Amino acid sequence: MRPLTEAETRSVFEKLGRYIGENIQLLVDRPDGTYCFRLHRDRVYYLSEKLLKVAASIPRDNLVSLGTCFGKFTKSQKFRLSVTALDFLAPYAKYKVWVKPCSEQSFLYGNHILKSGLGRITENTAQYQGVVVYSMADVPLGFGVAAKSTQECRKVDPMAIVVFHQADVGEYVRNEDALT
Repeated sequence: MRPLTEAETRSVFEKLGRYIGENIQLLVDRPDGTYCFRLHRDRVYYLSEKLLKVAASIPRDNLVSLGTCFGKFTKSQKFRLSVTALDFLAPYAKYKVWVKPCSEQSFLYGNHILKSGLGRITENTAQYQGVVVYSMADVPLGFGVAAKSTQECRKVDPMAIVVFHQADVGEYVRNEDALT
C-alpha cells in the first residue's frame, strides 16, 4: 500500500470532482479524523490515518484490502469509480437525479435512465456532468453521467437517454465475486 503519485491523485480528484465538486476537502478533513487515499494493486482505498498506521505492520503480500475501495486504475491508467464509493459520494453530491419507481429496477440491472423514468433532476445540471441517482424515497441507487442538460431534458422525447449508467448497487449481486 503506497500513497498516490501526483498524476494518480489528479486523476482521482478529477473524477471525484465531477460528482461532488469542491466537497473533496470534506472527505479528507473529517470531524472524526484525517482520511487519506492509498493505492494497492491498482485499486484506490479510502481510509483513516489511524487505520493506516495499524496496517503498516502487515506485509504487502498478505494485505488483501484496507478501508473502502473507491475505484481502480485501468491498464490505460484511467481511474474508474466503483459503486463502493457511493456511500461517501451521496451526502456531498452537487447534482442529483431521482428515478421513478417503475425505472428503478431497470437502472439496478445496469441500464441507462430514459426520460420516461426521470422523476426529478437538479436545476442547472450541465451535459456530461456526474450525477448521483436516487430513488424517489431519497435512497442512493448509484451514479452516472447526465446525457442531457436540465433544459434539454424538458423538451426531449420520452424514450431518449437522459443519464448514462456508471455504477449501481445492483453490482453487489451481479459482480459479487469480483468486488473487493
